[in-house]
Amino acid sequence: MLKYFYDNELIRFCEKTPDNWEEAITLSCQTLLEKDIITQQYIDEIIECVQKYGPYIVIVPGVAMPHSSEDSQGVLGTAISFTKMNQDVVFEEGNTDKNACLFFTLAAKNSEEHVENISKLSEMLMTDGLIDALMAIKTMEDYKKVMATFDR
Repeated sequence: MLKYFYDNELIRFCEKTPDNWEEAITLSCQTLLEKDIITQQYIDEIIECVQKYGPYIVIVPGVAMPHSSEDSQGVLGTAISFTKMNQDVVFEEGNTDKNACLFFTLAAKNSEEHVENISKLSEMLMTDGLIDALMAIKTMEDYKKVMATFDR
């Protein structure tokens, strides 16, 4: 899966420190937006869902999986992008388990692709040591080293 992000140019290292989680979600969607896989409508939907349901997108401490429903009009294609923030983003004050700096943004045209994306991503994230390794990277060279270690 790490190779998928690399080969499809779906990796972004965020130089800017987001002011809040809404801005972090917007930044994490930029690669998909630039590649015409999603529209601004999808970004707005993700933010609205988190406002309504809480930080459900933070799936484990340090890792967020921004997504909305698979039937969104703002999704034009299917992909997952990876964005590494330069510091933790706080989703819930006082609850560090809901901080994230690794953002895997999902977009899927239908429910089958949506479930498949979540399944592939979950399987990758269960690899021992991978989350810590990704949290430590700062450059594409670092990413390539992690990819060489974990994508076999």
